[in-house]
Amino acid sequence: QVRLVASGGGLAQAGGSLRLSCAASGRTFSTYTMGWFRQAPGKEREFVAAIAWSGGFTDYAGSVKGRFIVSRDNAKNTVYLQMNSLKPEDTAVYYCNRHPPDPNYWGQGTQVTVSS
Repeated sequence: QVRLVASGGGLAQAGGSLRLSCAASGRTFSTYTMGWFRQAPGKEREFVAAIAWSGGFTDYAGSVKGRFIVSRDNAKNTVYLQMNSLKPEDTAVYYCNRHPPDPNYWGQGTQVTVSS
């Protein structure tokens, strides 16, 4: 069974940092572009960041550019999201998936809550 498990969320103060991890199991994702997405209460899920299979190309939503950094370790089949200078509006459930996302690979996500 293919699984993408996001972890590392929690409670942070505004201006703080968190590092999310996305571990893949059941198959290798090292040849795919991977993405991070988030869904805030009452809002649709939105794109946050993406990284090409080689790590040589990254893309960010305008709202997180300059604050978040996406990276990956293909040997560990894991993708990371370093979140710095957090803002209350970053509060959401964060998910990882292929990019563009595959509906079969949405996991449970990890909750990030940023207090002001």
